[in-house]
Amino acid sequence: MIGPLILLPRDGARHLFAASGAHGAIRFSRAPLDHLTLISFVHNGTAGYQIKLRPRLHPLNNADPGGDGLWCKVPADLHLAWYEIARRRAAMTTFDAFNDMVPVALKDPGNTGYVVLTYAPDVAAEPYTEVPIPLFAGWFVTRQGAEPVRVETEPEATGLDQIRRYWPVDDLAKVTALVIGVGSIGGAATRALAGYGIGRLQLLDPDRLMWHNIVRHVLPEQYVGQYKVDGMHALLTERYPDTAVEAYRLDVVEHADQVRGLLTDTDIVLCCADGVTARRTVSHLARRAHRPAVLACVLADGGIGEIIRLRPWPDHGCLMCRRQALIDAAALDPEPELEATYGTGTLHRPMTAVGSDLTLIGDLAAKITVATALEAAGHFEHRLPAETLTIGLQARRGWTGPFDLGFTGQTRWTPGTPPIQGCFTCALPD
Repeated sequence: MIGPLILLPRDGARHLFAASGAHGAIRFSRAPLDHLTLISFVHNGTAGYQIKLRPRLHPLNNADPGGDGLWCKVPADLHLAWYEIARRRAAMTTFDAFNDMVPVALKDPGNTGYVVLTYAPDVAAEPYTEVPIPLFAGWFVTRQGAEPVRVETEPEATGLDQIRRYWPVDDLAKVTALVIGVGSIGGAATRALAGYGIGRLQLLDPDRLMWHNIVRHVLPEQYVGQYKVDGMHALLTERYPDTAVEAYRLDVVEHADQVRGLLTDTDIVLCCADGVTARRTVSHLARRAHRPAVLACVLADGGIGEIIRLRPWPDHGCLMCRRQALIDAAALDPEPELEATYGTGTLHRPMTAVGSDLTLIGDLAAKITVATALEAAGHFEHRLPAETLTIGLQARRGWTGPFDLGFTGQTRWTPGTPPIQGCFTCALPD
């Protein structure tokens, strides 16, 4: 909505609800170019309180002081008048008329004017229940009169509490997910997992963010040089305070023993790490720990996305079993190609996928991870159609089996395959 706006943080509203008097002082900060005002101080008749916006780095918390004003309790009739003036965009009421409407004598606004915040506790009472009269209303008072200004009050329920009625917030808050590899795909997936409400994220990656990563990564340039897990920890903690985030500067292959320990304290694994060796290691470790795993990658120089779900069930094979099934069916085994184009092996070539495509794969991998966790918690409306999803990001020729996707946006779900005879990973004892 275009026009001036006053922000009242929830702490400020709480102090006004508890006010012992009918009026008091306020101070405000202002961003003049945006016509935006923050109520930054409230005196409720007993004590004065500094008010801050969340997050703490919000620019209005450090904006220039806007001056002093006042708040006062008023009858609901005044807010009905505010509503009608604002709705009709009528001329402002005169200073003297407004002064007569409020229960406190107004000071001379001088040449600059000031803000008056009015609070109508009985606004919800009859006969106004059918009219959207605000509980708090703002007025910019000058010698010419009082102009209505919209007040936006921070609600008590924000973040995940806002969607609790129609999203399984409590069940997801109990889930711990281990994300291995927080590069371009993993960083996007991690952000999406926090947005879905996963309660605890363990992030594992040994690499630092460098300049060449920025074009594809969710982390901005300010994190260049930092470890990716540390940057994601800072980003997620600021943006998603309901999710606990832990950062581990570990390589899943080199530090497999430590990863085994983490797996005992996690519910599901999401692997977005580079290279075949890392993916096979995750498949083996997750199977041995009896944890479901989701593996996400891009193939064919960024032309195909693949997301595999591995469940530690007797009739479901591990990654190596899945790949062997492709070979036995005379379909292409993409693992060597994966090593050559998106890995850390000797045949490594530069990443050619577009950043937004990698973000798409990361978001879908997070969705599959969350769906798997919700199904395990009894939310069967989140069941997936099969175990492997392939997505056409660009048309690619010469691929067979589930990777034969001739159109951008084409998708294909394929079922899992049973363990192959003699598979060391799948044959491990329970």
